[in-house]
Amino acid sequence: MFDLRPVGYVIGLLVACLGASMLVPMVVDMAAGNGHWPVFAQASIITTITGGLLAMATSNGVGERLSIQQTFLLTTGVWLTLPIFGAIPFYIGETNSNFVDAFFEAMSGLTTTGSTILMGIDTLPDGLKLWRGLMQWFGGVGIIVVAMVFLPELRVGGMQIFRSEGFDTFGKILPRAGEIARNISVIYLGLTVICGFAYLATGMSVLDATTHAMTTIATGGFANSDISFAAYAPSAEYVGALFMMLAALPFVRYVQLVAGTAVPLFRDTQIQVFFLIAFVLVCVLTLWQIWTGYQQGELAFRKALFNTVSILTGTGYASDNYPLWGSFAVATFFLMGLIGGCAGSTSCSIKVFRFQLLFASIKAQIRRIHSPHGIFQPRYQGRTVSDDVLSSVMTFFVLFIVSLGVLSVLLGLTGLDFITSVSGAAAALANIGPGLGGTIGPSGNFSTLNETAKWLLCAGMLIGRLELLAVYVLFTLNFWRP
Repeated sequence: MFDLRPVGYVIGLLVACLGASMLVPMVVDMAAGNGHWPVFAQASIITTITGGLLAMATSNGVGERLSIQQTFLLTTGVWLTLPIFGAIPFYIGETNSNFVDAFFEAMSGLTTTGSTILMGIDTLPDGLKLWRGLMQWFGGVGIIVVAMVFLPELRVGGMQIFRSEGFDTFGKILPRAGEIARNISVIYLGLTVICGFAYLATGMSVLDATTHAMTTIATGGFANSDISFAAYAPSAEYVGALFMMLAALPFVRYVQLVAGTAVPLFRDTQIQVFFLIAFVLVCVLTLWQIWTGYQQGELAFRKALFNTVSILTGTGYASDNYPLWGSFAVATFFLMGLIGGCAGSTSCSIKVFRFQLLFASIKAQIRRIHSPHGIFQPRYQGRTVSDDVLSSVMTFFVLFIVSLGVLSVLLGLTGLDFITSVSGAAAALANIGPGLGGTIGPSGNFSTLNETAKWLLCAGMLIGRLELLAVYVLFTLNFWRP
């Protein structure tokens, strides 16, 4: 049995930090005078003490390196433990949530999924609104670090292709993680601040601008209103679309840009393909609305732009009930949610680079069929792709499809209809947020689902956020062997 103390130490520190962060919404509630602040005071004490005791109890096992098993366990353990404590303010606060609902909201927040079980969000205490935003903001920066530091070394889903980006961390995960986290956190904070001021300029209140800036840059999608962005000025949709796109780009490119190297940002084929996909989808859905007579002119373009970018990046905001656009639009939104943004960003789902590698592999295979004696190797960013990377990517695609099917069937067995089951499974695994249909669509939420379905969706959010294999490997016998 390998040593669990380093894993417990890091998780304990993060839990304690989460508890300390609860003081921020506590202060906000105190300033608002709504009497809700004791909820965050109690939650902070419970969380900080528990995390601190865990860290102290395991501090004698901290070394310089983490083994592969410890890294896998840490990656999953963090995203499983933090929602338990993040759920406390919902459980004892004014949402009247039972534990499964509170855990669902916290898991959705920290995985930046954006699905919600809350109704009457407009009337929630300011502290709870801010807490929802903070959880997504923490989850967003956390997943960037995981994607840049851990997943490439764990060889998950083809992410090892990004080890050549200057983040060679094998054997030195924690020290290198700290350096990467500092650089990324500065960029992340800067984008959030700029986005917040942009939202203020559209007429949002300070609280709404702050919360939406955090959930936009995290591509999380928690909004401060039951009707999401339909509650705000049209200019807010343009601001939101811009910053969701920026947040869906690889943050390593921003680090390089700040360091004075802009060339990689403009030559990155993943970014080019991402923008091309977004452009085509926006044009198609704009023309579709005009052709069907649903909406015209600037309104059609704005609704297509905002909602397309929101679903494509996995953010999950909505400014219109787009299922009313027709069956073609519904199918398009479902499929675009399975694409996602760029690797190393806060966005989720399958991600653009995997589709690039898939099509590069198909192209090479077709050329081999035409010319059996030729040597054709798939290429990405001008480099030959190894069989190891291609195998990981194909495994990811197969596992994603199988997971989607299994989760859909399990949800159906709980009594959900076909549309709710399939779109709910996709929304959880791809961390999109809203599903389709009248129940969990952009005009609904997940509150009416049964408890079994909510637990299944929580599992789907966790598995999808950590790229499937980082979780599935824990259920193999070989993983637990010394």
